[in-house]
Amino acid sequence: MEANPSSPGETGPIRIRDSVNAAQPAKLPVSGLAQDASARLNLLYDLPLQFAAERDLRALYSLILNRVVDLIPGALRGALLIYEPSSGKLALRASIPADNPPISRTLIKRAISDANGFIWSSEDEQQDLSMSIQSIGVRTGMYVPLLWQGSPMGVLCVDNAERASVFRKEDLQFLVAVAHYAAAAVANQHLQADLASKNKTMEHLLANFSPKLRSTLLSKAQEGKLKPGGIKSHVTILLSDLRGFTAVSAGLPVESVVEMLNDYFSALVEVIFLHDGTVDKFMGDAVLAVFGSPEEDPDHAMKAVRAAIGMQEAAEKVNARRKAAGLPFCELGIGLHTGEVIHGFIGAEERLEYTVIGDTVNRASRYCDGAKGGDVVFSPELFEVLGGAVKATPSIIKTKHEGDQKACILRCKTTE
Repeated sequence: MEANPSSPGETGPIRIRDSVNAAQPAKLPVSGLAQDASARLNLLYDLPLQFAAERDLRALYSLILNRVVDLIPGALRGALLIYEPSSGKLALRASIPADNPPISRTLIKRAISDANGFIWSSEDEQQDLSMSIQSIGVRTGMYVPLLWQGSPMGVLCVDNAERASVFRKEDLQFLVAVAHYAAAAVANQHLQADLASKNKTMEHLLANFSPKLRSTLLSKAQEGKLKPGGIKSHVTILLSDLRGFTAVSAGLPVESVVEMLNDYFSALVEVIFLHDGTVDKFMGDAVLAVFGSPEEDPDHAMKAVRAAIGMQEAAEKVNARRKAAGLPFCELGIGLHTGEVIHGFIGAEERLEYTVIGDTVNRASRYCDGAKGGDVVFSPELFEVLGGAVKATPSIIKTKHEGDQKACILRCKTTE
C-alpha cells in the first residue's frame, strides 16, 4: 500500500501542540514521569538489541510498531510508513489495526517536511480539518519522521481516537528515540539487502575464475578497483569441443542432454581452474578458456598445455564412467593458440561481463576444429613459446577459410 503525502483535499496550515526536533539526539526525560517510567526506559534501552536480532524486514516493521504501542500507553493505533529504495515512494509497512490504518497524509507531509516529531490534537484546530484527518477520526496523534544521515526514511505515527489530551511531551520524546533506533535498524536491513544483492552479482561474475584468481579479483572489487575496461596483452586461448555431441544428443530427452553436458563441464572446468585458467564462456558443447587473464601469468602457455592434457584425461574418466553405466558419451577435441588479445570486464559497474576478443581466439577455434577425439592441437607459435618443453607431432589441418594450416598434435587418447 502506498501513501502519497501530497494528496489533494488538504486545507491550510495545521496547529501543533508540541514538537521535538527529530534530527537531534532524543533527550530522554528523567523526572516527572509516571510510575511506569522504569519499565518504559528498560524497554527502550532493550530496543536496539531487539531490532538488531530481527533479520526479516517485514517482521522488523511489525516489531517496531508493536514496541511503540507497548511503550506508549495512550497509543491505541499506529502506522509505520517507509520509503521504498526501488521506487522512492512512501509505502505502508505496518499498521494497528491492520485493516484500517490510521494515516493522515497532511500530518505525514508535515513530519517529513519539517523533520520534526510533533503532537497534534483536534482541539487545537480552529479551522476545517483536512479530508485525510477527518477520514481517520483521530482526536490526537504523534507523528515522527524516521531520519537516517539527514534524509527521511519514513514516518512513525500513533494516535488515539477517544481522547484528545492523552499524549505528553515525554511520550513524544520516547517516540523520537524509538524512531532513531528504527531508522538505524531499517537502514541496516536495506544495506544488508543491497550487499547481498551485490554479492550475488559478484559471485556470478567471478564464477568463471579459479579460486586463486577469484580471491584476487574479489579483493580488487572490495577496493573499488574492479571496473569496466579492457587491456591488450599476450595470452593462451584454449577451446575444447565434444566430438559427435550433436548426433549423440539428438535422440535424448532434454534432461539427459543437460546432465551429459554438466558431467563433462564440471570435470573440464575443474582442470582449467587447477591450472589457473579462466572460463570465458560455454558455447553449446564447447568451452572457451584463457590463460594469462585477467591477471598476468608468465607461465600461461605451459599451464594451458598442461590443462589441455589434464582435460583429456578427465574426459576419459567421464567416458569410462558413463560407458559402464550404459550412458552415451563423447570424445574431446582441444585446440590451442597463443597471441595478443583484448581482454577485461565490459558493461556497467552494476553488470560486468568478462570477455576476450581478438584473432587469437579465432585461430584457437580453427585448431580445435582440426582436433580429433583425444587430440590436443596447437599452433606452431605456441610450440615455439614452449621452447621444446612439450613433444608434439608436426601436422597439417584443413580449415574452411584459411586453407591448410601447420599444426602440432598431442595424441592423448590411451583407451579405445
